Amino acid sequence: MNRSLPSRSRRFTILVAMAASTVLTLAGCSSNSGGKKSEESAGGVSAGKATTPRMTIAMITHAVPGDTFWDTIRKGAQAAAAKDNVKLIYTSDPNGGNQANLVQNAIDQKVDGIAVTLAKPDAMKATVAKAVQAGIPVVGFNSGVDDWKKQGLLEYFGQDETVAGEAVGKKLSSLGAKKVACVIQEQGQVALEARCAGVKKGFSGTTENLFVNGADMPSVKSTITAKLKQDPSIDYVVTLAAPVALTATQAVSDGGSKAKVATFDLNKELVKAIQDGSIQFAVDQQPYLQGYLAVDSLWLYKNNGNYSGGGVAPVLTGPAFVDKSNVATVATFAAKGTR
Repeated sequence: MNRSLPSRSRRFTILVAMAASTVLTLAGCSSNSGGKKSEESAGGVSAGKATTPRMTIAMITHAVPGDTFWDTIRKGAQAAAAKDNVKLIYTSDPNGGNQANLVQNAIDQKVDGIAVTLAKPDAMKATVAKAVQAGIPVVGFNSGVDDWKKQGLLEYFGQDETVAGEAVGKKLSSLGAKKVACVIQEQGQVALEARCAGVKKGFSGTTENLFVNGADMPSVKSTITAKLKQDPSIDYVVTLAAPVALTATQAVSDGGSKAKVATFDLNKELVKAIQDGSIQFAVDQQPYLQGYLAVDSLWLYKNNGNYSGGGVAPVLTGPAFVDKSNVATVATFAAKGTR
């Protein structure tokens, strides 16, 4: 009797061990097969590089040649395209009619999706409607926050320029500014004019718009210089693009002005200017993110039927202020050309 007890104990121990082993084995099989089935049922819609069928997306912007802001947008778009197995066709033209023709070219090529800016919405309206009627999904980004839904776009990625402008106006008031010259480098561009309108709305002092030709930097410099000489009461120059801001700092020096410079948008050189104090602050709308999301959203729509913002609300990528308090962090990314 007593001798049988160890035997029973050993048998019990063996049975428990076998049961535990079976459970672990089944759990392992369940995990492996479940993961495999989940991956297969997702149709390639998962993290990492997509295995979905290759698609072609046209990105069509109103970029002015030489404006490095658009290089950052393009980098974001290319990163998403590489991840999503997308062939990206990038074209641009600042002229509204020419940009509309580029959209028509994309329709003729039967692309799988179009990402477009609506800086001049009236010029784009008819051609964008043709793309929608042709069954091509279209998303907006960067410019057109007030028009994307009217024109039948699926989604929009960018900042509300009026809201951003108001934030700048309030910041200038807090800094003690009294008179601001808001420099618009492309007349008729709705997003730029909305920025200056927002600055005026949020600012407690007086503002004046100054129109320049953003494609001709020597002309930009001479126009700002002349304005500062003519009106020494201007204590802040607000620009709407990084290259214009850097040129404005030269104009301030040439004009013998004490005005300070603030701007919308960033590039690598502008980050350095914030660090050395020649530019006070910048509003970052995160162009890399805009480019990335515009492409990625079309891939998600094609492969999983997703709508960012539910198709009714824009996805805001800004505004965020960059000044001496946080520029060191941003500089790390700007050095790589992604901020």
